[in-house]
Amino acid sequence: MRQMPAYLRDYRELYEKNPREANLTWFRQAGYGLFMHYGLYSILGSESREDEKIMEWVQYNRKIPVSEYAKLKDRFTAENFDADAIASFAKQCGMKYINLTTRHHDSFCLFETRHTDFNSLNSPAGRDLIRELADACERHELALFLYYSHGRDWKHPHAPNNDAWGSAARPQYDPPEPSYKVGEEHNLDEYVEFMKAQVRELLTQYPTAAGIWLDGLGVLLSGDHESFKTEELYELIRELSPHALVSYKQGLFGTEDYFAPEHKVPKKENEAGEDYQKHTNRLGKIEEHKEKLVEVCTTMIKNPVSWGYKAKAVHLTEEEVWEKLTQARDNRYNLLLNIGVMGDGGLDPIDVEVLLRVGRRLAGSVSAT
Repeated sequence: MRQMPAYLRDYRELYEKNPREANLTWFRQAGYGLFMHYGLYSILGSESREDEKIMEWVQYNRKIPVSEYAKLKDRFTAENFDADAIASFAKQCGMKYINLTTRHHDSFCLFETRHTDFNSLNSPAGRDLIRELADACERHELALFLYYSHGRDWKHPHAPNNDAWGSAARPQYDPPEPSYKVGEEHNLDEYVEFMKAQVRELLTQYPTAAGIWLDGLGVLLSGDHESFKTEELYELIRELSPHALVSYKQGLFGTEDYFAPEHKVPKKENEAGEDYQKHTNRLGKIEEHKEKLVEVCTTMIKNPVSWGYKAKAVHLTEEEVWEKLTQARDNRYNLLLNIGVMGDGGLDPIDVEVLLRVGRRLAGSVSAT
């Protein structure tokens, strides 16, 4: 029988009958999770300008050539990435789950993979960070969701190009990036198969993972999204892991297990952005379909907004985090709160202090009820 994740131990009876329903029931009550963006971009976070935005997009914004950006791999040590300490921290904060970027838009992977050498094992770190965190979450009875950049990739030669896709599919290189395949040489199917193979690796190597959290939806909605064969990917996920949940931001088909908008739940369709207006906007239907689970993701760095680590930034205060938690609880959605991991793998001490104080307030409020 498939190993039941430790975080579902209180749902054993339901898990034995219906693993996915057990996970959905747990998720509905989880409430609060830790999001972590970590990758090569984190190294540049300490060198960023004060007005520079979204550090995980530094390759795109600075138009760093693929070959130059790839050199950051030789500086990736993750020396202070302590999975057990991260899991312990999340529990102290009152969080029930963690979501870590297994592979962001730059295509650098934090896990063991046979499909690219652009990964943390092939760096000075020499480690599978997803394996370490998956094991730590099991020990601490936390769920681990796996973020995976699906629609957008700035390294793979056959990922979506700007000529056929919008929503920042590729950096605007001038002259053009020579490693990208274009015209008749470009074959999206190769990229689709690459992603499918990596998702298979993630769910077979880390079978207790709570779900796959896909990103890059805007790219799909800017073109022929059916060419991505995303429904087949969903089927593969549910075949490989009967309990695993599937999320794709605002929702591509509406068959996802939960919606995961950024910062807030839009009340009107036009709040979701121009790309989404070209497609059936699932967010606009949330009020009509209250049974659909919602998780709002937002980040501790608020000015300028960044998900990746940024040394010079304004962070959420204790009261602002508490307000977001209160809103989430009152409106019955989960809050997934991001902290940018520093280049060496350590957690930003500014955010750690604030979130631990919030955790103590949460513990006190639970004791009082």
